[in-house]
Amino acid sequence: MIIKVIKEVDQNKRNELASWPIWEKEASKFPWTYDEEETCFFIEGDVVVTPENGEPVRMGKGDLVTFPAGMSCTWEILSDVRKHYRFG
Repeated sequence: MIIKVIKEVDQNKRNELASWPIWEKEASKFPWTYDEEETCFFIEGDVVVTPENGEPVRMGKGDLVTFPAGMSCTWEILSDVRKHYRFG
């Protein structure tokens, strides 16, 4: 399963994402499974997400990321996260 990371997001897309809910989490490490696809935009933070049986993927402030449905992974939040998100 592939985590898609877009490093440069244009201002029009950023404006669209601003209406999505915000999730916040302090530095921590925890397992997670995605029941459905999630797309998120990192407002703040630095994270390493390691899919089960996969390679770690680093992401953070300014990144637009899509996590596939059915993926189990471990989140390691290196600096506190704020992100807009949407499922489906």
